[in-house]
Amino acid sequence: MSSDNNETRQVQIAVADPTPLGLFGLSVVTFVASMQKLGVVSDVSWVIPWALVCGSFAQLLAAYFDFCHKNIFGASIFGAFGFFWSGVAMSWMIKAGTFGAGLAAGVDPKALGFAFLAYFMFACIGTIAAAEANTFLFVDMLLIDVLLLCLGLDTLGIGGHWAHDVAAYSELAISLLSMYGAGAVFLNNFFGHVFWPLGKPLGIFKKV
Repeated sequence: MSSDNNETRQVQIAVADPTPLGLFGLSVVTFVASMQKLGVVSDVSWVIPWALVCGSFAQLLAAYFDFCHKNIFGASIFGAFGFFWSGVAMSWMIKAGTFGAGLAAGVDPKALGFAFLAYFMFACIGTIAAAEANTFLFVDMLLIDVLLLCLGLDTLGIGGHWAHDVAAYSELAISLLSMYGAGAVFLNNFFGHVFWPLGKPLGIFKKV
């Protein structure tokens, strides 16, 4: 007996909003990294674990589930910056000789400086989209723009030490604001209403 009754079924797996996890990872790694830039932490050695785990893995995990949500903003931003922190951590490890003296001898910080500028350009694109999401995301992305531009200038030796200081304080601001954002999305989802506000879209590029 044969049957021609072939059915195609679409199964959608419900996943929770990964935004709090991604923002938490961003908050932790930028807090630790800013403390190193401000001289509170003496070296990058103890920043590396948090760069790999919170900066990279947590944001990449959030990006994966945002892809499942078909959230192109979260997926692209979390994914891009998850890889960013992997690259930064590996750069620090190469400089420290983790991968051998040969690679350490060939270190040229200009490569990292150009990577910062490339990420700055992408972050500017993200900032345009963030303006039409909510005020929190727009301000957070704007601070990320400042951080990346100043990191690029500082690493390339352009403009003096001021770029390093601006990068340090903007990174600290990113950390504190991202923790607020993580808490807001978490609590708003948990309670089912606006517990902590994230602000309205700015309505610059499209009508709200």
